[in-house]
Amino acid sequence: MRLFTIFRIAMAACAFCTGAARAADQAANNAGLTTLNAATAAPIEPYTNERETQTFTVNADGSYTKIDEMTLRVNNEAGVARVAQYYIWFNRNMASVDVLEAYTTSADGTRHDVRPEQIRDVQEARSFDAPMFQDILEKVIVFPAVEPGARVHLKYRKTQMQPIVPGHFSDFTPPDLAPTHNFRLVYDLPAGKPLYADARGFTALPPSTKNGRTRYEFRYDKAHFARLEYGSIAYVSYGDRLMVSTFPDYAAFAAKCNRRTGPLAHRRRSDAACKSQDALQLGPQECALRRRQYRTRRGRAASRDGNPRAALWRLQGPCRAVWRAARRRRYSQRARADQQRHDLHAARRARLRRAESRDHVAARASAIRRFDRAERRVRLSVLSRTPSTATMSRITDLSINVAHDGSATFVYRLESAGWAAEQGRALLRMQTPAQREESLQAELRFVNLSGTATLSTSNLNATDGPLSLTMKGKLEDFVVPGTAASIPALTSFVGGFQSDARYWLGERQRTQPFVCRNVELHERSQIALPANFRVLDVPEAMAARDRFIDYRSTYSYDASANVITVTRDGTTRFGSEVCSPEDFTQMRAGIETIGRDVRAQVIVRSTVADAARGASSTLSVPSRVIAGSPARAQSAD
Repeated sequence: MRLFTIFRIAMAACAFCTGAARAADQAANNAGLTTLNAATAAPIEPYTNERETQTFTVNADGSYTKIDEMTLRVNNEAGVARVAQYYIWFNRNMASVDVLEAYTTSADGTRHDVRPEQIRDVQEARSFDAPMFQDILEKVIVFPAVEPGARVHLKYRKTQMQPIVPGHFSDFTPPDLAPTHNFRLVYDLPAGKPLYADARGFTALPPSTKNGRTRYEFRYDKAHFARLEYGSIAYVSYGDRLMVSTFPDYAAFAAKCNRRTGPLAHRRRSDAACKSQDALQLGPQECALRRRQYRTRRGRAASRDGNPRAALWRLQGPCRAVWRAARRRRYSQRARADQQRHDLHAARRARLRRAESRDHVAARASAIRRFDRAERRVRLSVLSRTPSTATMSRITDLSINVAHDGSATFVYRLESAGWAAEQGRALLRMQTPAQREESLQAELRFVNLSGTATLSTSNLNATDGPLSLTMKGKLEDFVVPGTAASIPALTSFVGGFQSDARYWLGERQRTQPFVCRNVELHERSQIALPANFRVLDVPEAMAARDRFIDYRSTYSYDASANVITVTRDGTTRFGSEVCSPEDFTQMRAGIETIGRDVRAQVIVRSTVADAARGASSTLSVPSRVIAGSPARAQSAD
């Protein structure tokens, strides 16, 4: 009986252990599922703007004071780098920035104040190599103890002492593309100076007037921003943004510019008087005194004359020659060289934008980023747009001669005309020899090939006309010998149909406007095979034609010469350099046809396997040279 009792206790203990083990396994599985679910959940944004208020107090002359107070929460490690340093842009000759409060609150509630040595002014990166623009600075605030879960708090004052346009105020606010809550913008202006707004995504509150001033307020709250799609245009061009101005429209803005530039011609004519001996008798100290007098009396002069610039000219006109001489002495040789280069590039851009009468040049060869953009016609006081599109044409010819061991030599020729020709010349002029070599290797890698290449070009100092390139080299292991293998039906390298197809199909679905260049491409290639290779299959010709695309390809095989010829021709007819998601839906079928065609393969088989393995002596079969076959290549995926 006692043994039976002991046996029952042992069985119960075993059952308990088994249950505990099963419970532990189930808990571990649940923990694993929890971790997996957490990993597959929606990603957390690096940081969140929990609260921000920007208050602008605008004066009648257009100067203003801005108070910005914000609180940012760091959500993960990715947010540390984005929040630990904050940059405030300003022009030191026109504005000043004062940090009123800056500290970090760690996850446990401890406050860490920003020390004075953690706030400094640095030169804006874009002005490093431009001495004439060294007045642009950034105030950098480095926050301490920034880690996930911490919050940074910043309050600063920016005082714009000199308005950009005298008598007027403007401000542009795009979202930060991070979760934003309780974002308020307040504009306090004199009651007689109305504020006009172009708001998208921002909510405007009714303005209120009190004590001779009108208060305008806008609010913004958005928890999620969609990913910027491949090739999409700038978010501010289609997404949320707030633009406010005291100008009612572009015509008023252009009219103001006319009034500002009107006296300029008169001042330039009057500058000749400053070169007289009497004018040069005024010394720099007296001229500096006159400048200070003007600044102190500017308000009275402006109210009397209605034109502060006229008062400036009357008061300090004789000093202008002295000041010009001082400025010339201050300019360094580097600054003058930079200015000369700037003038050269400006003249070149002006020539490229000029309408050409020659048939082979596009009407306007402007930079692609300037297409279909708003521009101000000052003399007409109207708002117009730059040309909506410009055609770029490329003619390529590729010749590949395959050796019996599967390697190959190639010659690739390209002629580019239109806006891309000048961009290509500028890029090649700026390349170092090492960068040139790397770009050639990148061309080969783009088509999944390896080898060596050299490049020769037409005159890179030309300012118009087509750009011609010739690329020659050797390809390693172009085709695998001794077995059935595939050869990519290349017709070009980077920039051809394959590049465009990859770009167009970079997104399966599009919800944002994207850049769509108008191109005219003509590509041809010839692949000469040795006698120990025979062709098993050649791709079928393909064509696509719709409202946006006209494309066709041909494949032919000359058995007697053992040569494969591939041609691809096509043009696009986009109405603008920016296409909508609806346009993408309509053009997608044709683009997918092009994408399949540029990935086509030619199937071949080597009849002499020993030659490929190198076990026997090298065959003395000469590579076939196709007469009159210039060359260039593009790959298949």
